[in-house]
Amino acid sequence: MYDILIVGGGPAGLTAAIYARRAGKTVLVLEGTGFGGQIAASHLVENYPAIPSVSGAAYSDALTAQAKALGAETRFGRVSAVRREEERFILTAGKKEFEGRSLILATGAKHRTLGVEREEDLVGRGVSYCAVCDGAFFRDKDVAVVGGGDSALQAVLFLSGVVRHVTLIHRREELRAQGSDVERARTRENVELLLSSRVTGLLGEEKLTGLTLEGKDGSRRELAVEGLFIEVGQEPDNAAFASLAGLDEGGYFRAGEDCRTETPGVFVAGDCRSKALRQLTTAVSDGSIAATAACRWLDEKGGEQVSRGG
Repeated sequence: MYDILIVGGGPAGLTAAIYARRAGKTVLVLEGTGFGGQIAASHLVENYPAIPSVSGAAYSDALTAQAKALGAETRFGRVSAVRREEERFILTAGKKEFEGRSLILATGAKHRTLGVEREEDLVGRGVSYCAVCDGAFFRDKDVAVVGGGDSALQAVLFLSGVVRHVTLIHRREELRAQGSDVERARTRENVELLLSSRVTGLLGEEKLTGLTLEGKDGSRRELAVEGLFIEVGQEPDNAAFASLAGLDEGGYFRAGEDCRTETPGVFVAGDCRSKALRQLTTAVSDGSIAATAACRWLDEKGGEQVSRGG
């Protein structure tokens, strides 16, 4: 049995492992797809304090290696169920079960995709899901944003101060975003709102060169852009843990900045948590807070510290 079980091997989960190990706790990190999380797919990270430029893959590899060097155990396995029995939490991953005295959920969230052909192939080569992260790469270029909610309008407003021209594409006639952002976007000279339209295809071989669009009336056209920012929401994968950590209407864990849930001994960290900003910096912040809170909870709870996982 481990002191702390961590579900999710992204920046939040791995940071939590680092803090927990430095506090002398035994730790197991379970990851279902690949260690490093979404940031591993980023071509370049330029907004992390004190690191001017690093590839997402290099950052993820370094973070994983740091956690392992400190003694955190890592295993691949998608957690499908969790239960609480007396003074322990039991996770089921595949055919195996893992026991821990406390639990940190850092399950992350994935961006919703458009589902158009070659979308995945062009990620990092013109297609992005984060304007704040990647907008600077398109300085003085023409780009498009897909979506009609608050995140899409915020991306448009941010990009309008960086790129030459930004086109907002939304499949409906009305935008869902708050009115003040919509009005601000309408006043920007380098912003165009293209409503009742949807992206049906991506142009370009090695990198994005344009989009094919279809209007509500069936009309078709091409739009030359070098960047496409997809802002159609995110999808958390938290249902398996709903009995331990309450979910909000969007499916995110309902927890504040202290990362504590309604269940003693259960903490959450990163993009899976209900929050206003989901960035690399906020993920590692959550990881450190959740781990520190878990360690304090274990210490206050008392009992013999686990000397070795199993």
